[in-house]
Amino acid sequence: MTKWSRALSAVPLLATAGLAAWDMTQKKHALLRNFPVIGHGRYLLEKIGPELRQYIITSNDAERPFSRDQRSWIYASSKGENNYFGFGTDDDMEDNVGYPVIKHRTFTATPPPSGSHTADDVVLPGAKVLGGPRGRRKAFRPGSVVNVSAMSFGSLSGPAVEAINQGVRLAGALHNTGEGGLSRHHRQGGDLVLQIGTGYFGCRDERGRFDLGLLKEVVASAPVRAIEVKLSQGAKPGLGGVLPAAKLTPEIAQIRGVPLGHDVVSPSRHAEFSDVDSMLDWIERIADETGLPVGIKSAVGDLGFWDDLVEQMARGDRGVDFVTVDGGEGGTGAAPLVFSDAVALPYFVAFTRVYGRFARAGLTDEVTFIGSGRLGLPKAATMAFALGADLVNVAREAMLSIGCIQSQKCHTDTCPTGVATQNPWLVRGLDPALKSVRLATYLRTLRRDLLKVSEAVGVLHPGLIDPDDIELLEGTRHGVPLREVYGYEPGWGRLGEELTQQICALMAGTAPVGGSAAPSATAD
Repeated sequence: MTKWSRALSAVPLLATAGLAAWDMTQKKHALLRNFPVIGHGRYLLEKIGPELRQYIITSNDAERPFSRDQRSWIYASSKGENNYFGFGTDDDMEDNVGYPVIKHRTFTATPPPSGSHTADDVVLPGAKVLGGPRGRRKAFRPGSVVNVSAMSFGSLSGPAVEAINQGVRLAGALHNTGEGGLSRHHRQGGDLVLQIGTGYFGCRDERGRFDLGLLKEVVASAPVRAIEVKLSQGAKPGLGGVLPAAKLTPEIAQIRGVPLGHDVVSPSRHAEFSDVDSMLDWIERIADETGLPVGIKSAVGDLGFWDDLVEQMARGDRGVDFVTVDGGEGGTGAAPLVFSDAVALPYFVAFTRVYGRFARAGLTDEVTFIGSGRLGLPKAATMAFALGADLVNVAREAMLSIGCIQSQKCHTDTCPTGVATQNPWLVRGLDPALKSVRLATYLRTLRRDLLKVSEAVGVLHPGLIDPDDIELLEGTRHGVPLREVYGYEPGWGRLGEELTQQICALMAGTAPVGGSAAPSATAD
């Protein structure tokens, strides 16, 4: 053995001895002080624990917020691959309380076609004209019942935002900008919903105050179809948003109108209004100046706000064009654990309480209801439509379709797939041209499955599914229709007769319908 090889072989021993010496003399970690060197193994296992559980230990349905089966369905759908599952369900139907079952009809004029890719390209528009009831100058019928929810540039990388915007263009859907302003990455041809948060990013003056003139300039500069005023979100209801300084680049700072080097914290409340009355005045002003439909997004806690909103809208002179109900299950935003886990009602409880108030006042046909909160899988989305949602927004599911692996590092700027980071090395791995196609394919696949399950129930559109068409099971012992579970009165959850006729006319002749072999001579 040469002198150099002996020296090199001694390096690991010297490094280990040095690490042991440091461990035994430091006082910060008792574990390392008592178990030098080998104690680091514990921290390593703790660090890679989520990955070990995700890929090796947990069952197909054990993980949260999305199980392995759910992620697999989204991944396969986004790639246009076979997303069927064989050998029956592995859901625990025997003991699961609240398990939804959709009740198909044996005889129907609209049986779904059997081909796995039949209806991939069918347009599935919204059943209501957004802004139509209030006569907005730029009212429109959304071209897709599934759209992408609010995720700001800053929380997501530039390429991720570009992939989403290109994807919604390909799929004919809508892309919500999030509260971080409208960036160059949003300008890839996809239609936009511009979100205004409490920080008024992108439409604020040098002192952080809302600037209506600047808002009108932003709206005119891009294909903005509607404006959403964010009151709160499911990830951190009652708190403002936070963009850590580590993720704040000069480009993001310029778009948001904020200084570099500091966390970007949005206030928890709006400065332009302080109650429902002043909020409706402000919304009507924005709608008049821009001509666009204007709505609100909110998580649901105390219901006094909703009672007041419905009471004032019942007068007919002012109102919101749409309501986005965000479930308290959390979302893409980082938040204190107690807010993610325990503040605001989960989606289905939240939505039904809000919808019920509008239904009792006879206003449901005047407002477009949008659901948000882990609704990007066919079963959950079908339930949402049955309970009265007109559109569903997807956020984390959209992230999964463009490469997210649920590493849950969104708030650390270390997202390994470049979706939720500003790190140039990590961002370079995300190709917008490829991922945009995957998002579009996922959106089309979800719409296809929604159409098929609607036809299995006997209707031409998911907005026509009734709350009596789904039951929640208590194991294999008992089932209760959604209407009874959520206290819906007769007629709630259904479109009015005029809206029903309109959407049936739109879908008739375009939705593929299955059939059977030609009848025999002796058939009835």
